[in-house]
Amino acid sequence: MSAEVSTDEAAPPAEKKSKLTNAQKARIERNLAKAQKLREAKLVLHPFKDLASNKEGGSHPEATLSQGSSVIKVQGTKYIDSGGGFLLEQPVLPTASGTAGLNKSGEEAPPILDDAIAIPVQYEECLECGDMFADSYLFNNFGHSVCDKCRDKDERYALITRTEAKAEYLLKDCDFDKREPKLRYISRKNPHNVRWGEMKLYLHLQIHQRALEVWGSEEELVRQHESREDKREEGKARKYNKKMKQLRMEVRSSIYTKKTHEIHEHEFGPDTYNEEEDTYTHTCLTCPYSETYEKM
Repeated sequence: MSAEVSTDEAAPPAEKKSKLTNAQKARIERNLAKAQKLREAKLVLHPFKDLASNKEGGSHPEATLSQGSSVIKVQGTKYIDSGGGFLLEQPVLPTASGTAGLNKSGEEAPPILDDAIAIPVQYEECLECGDMFADSYLFNNFGHSVCDKCRDKDERYALITRTEAKAEYLLKDCDFDKREPKLRYISRKNPHNVRWGEMKLYLHLQIHQRALEVWGSEEELVRQHESREDKREEGKARKYNKKMKQLRMEVRSSIYTKKTHEIHEHEFGPDTYNEEEDTYTHTCLTCPYSETYEKM
């Protein structure tokens, strides 16, 4: 009896299997799902960024893409490499002087305008249809509360260049930049030549309203156009007549004689003596000029 007890005490105790409750299993599943969502939501700057920073030697052909700037210039237009297989065209602003806007290569990196919708979302009322909208092309770029549906249907919301606006509405540079409120615009590359300066595109409706503020009414604007057209025609007529007159003088020089002014030479008459002042005076025979002098 004692031997059996000793053998039982010498045997190792049986391991107890750990069992998870249903609540623990559910919590583990929730944590796994949350971790998976967080992993999918991470923004990958560049898929080959880790390859470029590897110190083991051997450069990957795609690793050199992440070493430079993320701004790519294609035919005069700057794009942002998203790292996802496509390029984003983003508006840029000039940076302040200094080294704050320098990238790793020492070049000035243009800051990107944040055109995301503000949180909490602020809704605007469309001036045309009255619907509420959170994002609009005209509101984001020109501050005009019109939704995209109404913009596409109406030609009033077309864009016009600064040069065309100055010629059509007789506006000056101060009317664009200094008169309050300042007119907003978007910059685009010149389609005729990428080496030329960027075009400034304004909203045609805002340009028309600014012209009414400057000239008072459309009738006054029409009168200004007519007066300037008359002055332009008069200038063309004067220029034409001057050229025709010069041409006639060259062809038929015998008809037109130039008036030459010769230097007049005085022909003095006899001298007249003045006994009181002891002077002599003589007068020109062809003009009323007289000269008084003393004889030594």
